[in-house]
Amino acid sequence: MAEGTVQFDVPGLSKPCHTWYKIVGDLESSAPPLVVLHGGPGACHDYLLPLSDLSSSRPLIFYDQIGNGRSTHLPEKNGDEAFWSVDLFKNELDNLIAKLKLNSRPIDVYGHSWGGMLAAEWASTPTSSGNLRRLVLSNSLASMDTWREGINTLRKQLPKDVQETLDRAEEKKEFETPEYDAAMEVFYKQHFSLARPWPAPEVQAALDWFAKDSTTYGTMYGPSELYISGSLRDWTCIPLLHKIQVPTLLINGAQDEAQDVTMQPFFDEIKKVKWITLDNAAHFSHVDQREVYMKHLGSFLAA
Repeated sequence: MAEGTVQFDVPGLSKPCHTWYKIVGDLESSAPPLVVLHGGPGACHDYLLPLSDLSSSRPLIFYDQIGNGRSTHLPEKNGDEAFWSVDLFKNELDNLIAKLKLNSRPIDVYGHSWGGMLAAEWASTPTSSGNLRRLVLSNSLASMDTWREGINTLRKQLPKDVQETLDRAEEKKEFETPEYDAAMEVFYKQHFSLARPWPAPEVQAALDWFAKDSTTYGTMYGPSELYISGSLRDWTCIPLLHKIQVPTLLINGAQDEAQDVTMQPFFDEIKKVKWITLDNAAHFSHVDQREVYMKHLGSFLAA
């Protein structure tokens, strides 16, 4: 297992940034490495470490995206929607791939949630993704409109008092009260992760990073999963999806906040695509149904 950082120069910043990465498995082997893009934005790589189950057959490259985790933090850019763009993260991924000398060999790319949004945009860019062999879009969304549609359906199924608490908080823009936290936990326990006891360590790791530095999540997404006010509020990659040429695996959970309605455009628009929905699994399907999840993922990458 190797860890390190690569320098990432961002135009307009007076100092270089650094992207932290971790390699699990043997990068010298002939197997295509799997580059893992975490969600959030801002959840960091930790919650995806169960994917290391696959490292006996291929190397995995985890990294923390800029603004988060062990990479350079930029709290002074909090609220700067122009700075925190999808292009910034695509450029960071290109930079990491180049610095690790991966652009001369076939690679596979895996994106979870926001990481899937980023992976889909990156894979739709031929200049970047020429050496992409296989793509995995896990528990992700093709557009914010379809994501909202799915989430609103789930929200209407919550107990009435929980819905009322959420509505009141949004009306007053008060997202940091014990009542709101308790209402969100009801939603999380049904649609974030079904693993018990709650929260699973992986879920706690993601929530901890949001609490430690909410710069990217707050600016790009919003104050909570159910209130989307950030720069991604009108995002869509649907017009780009026909450009993805590689075999692609879609995974979501039956209880996932990434409902079928938001995964469907991936299935409709990507040419070579396979879609698996796991029962008794929510947004963290890789935690809720770890064994069966890894089996599907491993066999797709080995094919």
